[in-house]
Amino acid sequence: MSLWGNMRGFFLSDDELGKKDDDHKYSSRNGTLRQQTWAPARVPPRRFLKRILLVFGAAILTYLFIHNIPTDIGPRHSLRPSYGQTAAPPGYPTRGRPPNASPKQPPQEESSSSLEPLQRTYNAPPKFLELASTLRAIGATHGALLVNRNVLFAASSLKSAAAILPLACQMGSELRNYVHFALISRSEITMEDLLKLNGIDEECHLIMHDARPEYAHISTDDRMESSVFRAFYHINTYMHPQAIIVDASEQEERFFRRGVRAQAKASGNTLIELPVDSAKDLMWLTKLDSASVHMWDKIHIDILIHAIPGASGSLIRLLRSLSKAHFAAGPIPHLTIELPHDIDPPTKRFLETFKWPPAHVYNPNNARYLSLRHRIPHKRMTAEESSFRFLESFWPADPHTSHILVLSPQVELSPQFFHYLRYSLMEYRYSAASHAPPWGARLLGISLEQPLKMIGGNDKFDSPSSADPGADGDSTSFIWQAPTSSAMLFLGERWIELHDFVSRTLEAEHNLDHTPSILAEKLVSTRHPSWLEYALRLSRLRGYWTMYPGETTAKNLATVHGELHHLPEEYADVEPKDPALADDATEAEIDAAIEKFKGGVEITLAPPVSLLQTLPHDGTLSSFASLPLLAWDGQRTDVRGIEAHALEYASVFKKEVGRCVGKGAEKGLVSLSTEDLFCETD
Repeated sequence: MSLWGNMRGFFLSDDELGKKDDDHKYSSRNGTLRQQTWAPARVPPRRFLKRILLVFGAAILTYLFIHNIPTDIGPRHSLRPSYGQTAAPPGYPTRGRPPNASPKQPPQEESSSSLEPLQRTYNAPPKFLELASTLRAIGATHGALLVNRNVLFAASSLKSAAAILPLACQMGSELRNYVHFALISRSEITMEDLLKLNGIDEECHLIMHDARPEYAHISTDDRMESSVFRAFYHINTYMHPQAIIVDASEQEERFFRRGVRAQAKASGNTLIELPVDSAKDLMWLTKLDSASVHMWDKIHIDILIHAIPGASGSLIRLLRSLSKAHFAAGPIPHLTIELPHDIDPPTKRFLETFKWPPAHVYNPNNARYLSLRHRIPHKRMTAEESSFRFLESFWPADPHTSHILVLSPQVELSPQFFHYLRYSLMEYRYSAASHAPPWGARLLGISLEQPLKMIGGNDKFDSPSSADPGADGDSTSFIWQAPTSSAMLFLGERWIELHDFVSRTLEAEHNLDHTPSILAEKLVSTRHPSWLEYALRLSRLRGYWTMYPGETTAKNLATVHGELHHLPEEYADVEPKDPALADDATEAEIDAAIEKFKGGVEITLAPPVSLLQTLPHDGTLSSFASLPLLAWDGQRTDVRGIEAHALEYASVFKKEVGRCVGKGAEKGLVSLSTEDLFCETD
């Protein structure tokens, strides 16, 4: 049969093609023409099966053609269906799989000519081929919980990775946190080579994450920035890091810095951006736990200085030492200087050119953090006026995160003082251990100096030795119930409580017919400002204490000069003006007069060294329970002794000053208030 006949038979059932023969069909029985009665057309079964087989065969051929298209992606991992490898983009040289994702058969070597130049124009949605497996493997770190022990270091530039990997290694070796490192880079270095080049081994206890997208080497900056954002999104979902630590210097990639900042802002993660060459100074950061590191960018410290009339030399020396300090550890502190009515000409000239923050401090917005307050009244302040003016100089916006550093003009600071302040504050106020009662709840503040005399000003102060036989007594920090006025950080909660206590005490005293003996008793030397008396009373009433550094550490923090010492303004007329020496004074009397004039022996600042070198136990801060505890009078005591004295002293104070009798004396504590100590203040 001819080809047309076959085709004609195949399409015979078609109405249009078969219509010409409808008039010529004969009966199969007698050869006569078919009757003109209509009947539905029937397709022969064999022809119907032919069409079904033809369609099915075409479908199989199409499937085999598509399935066997040549690719260079290798087999897909069945455990990661959503992170499949894609082929090289059109117009780019074929690359192998990203590091740590090698196919079973290694790709052929590429010629250098095929790689140059690389145009970074690839902008497809990113896929992270190696990230899923490592994120799924960290379930034991409890990353699904919002509060955990995970801390993440991350980098894009290999130079930045080399800068922060030693910090990550040190933190991991402390075993206080689960420490992770994520690489989101254009580099094709393997993770094994990265660790080897930077001397990272198993003792670092690092958990590594390869968060690089596929074809990062030809990706646009926008795609890489998007990859950084999405990689941190996935990491946050599985890990919820308490802090993300990155290099903020110019050697880090811009797209990485933009992406991580955007993700931190969107997710609320704590972002710690380390300035250039700050790894050595910030090595103490590795000693903190995840709870304290989480508070890094939330803590703010203000600095308050009350200038004394006639003490321009001391004030200028203090401000110069402040300008040399290192403030890489967190936000720039705001500086407030309270000036007397009469300002010395040298002070005026110095303040005209004084800049805060200093030029060496990173300040991209060129913002000013300096406030000068000039007093209006010309008359000399009384002790009462001095106290409330001092407390009015600062108010914490958030008492839990805002704190105040009070500095006397007689102080000179070391460049490392702010590192110690931040380190101690984060460990003793925000770490998980600090929340264990009763330690952290009783902390009034942190001193930068070690006192040389008792708070009364007459007796010599002997610093206690450590309870640990193997510790160096001279380097031992200690806890003392007596605060100081020279260089001390007050916690925001305690400042609000002190503010309330002074207000209520002054009001109650004005309403009394006579001054109670408990208020008339003056335990603080007139060499200290009047507000310190109230701070000591509050410490005794509440059982609060102050953290003091050991002698070795104190030499690297601050010193109080005595050669230019001036009494506080409210006590300027208290000491007699008689000649200090008679004409026939002995050598011993002359030496005593010189020492009195200087204010006693002072600690000389040591040459600047790393903060951790000045601390015992390789820089690890001792726990509260292991530190010596002194009562306000310098006697060795314990927590029970402090609590017993506080109950006894509060009972007397409530009766004599607060006028609390009967059930009124049993009022409960009120947060951030001393209301329970006063019953009648009308």
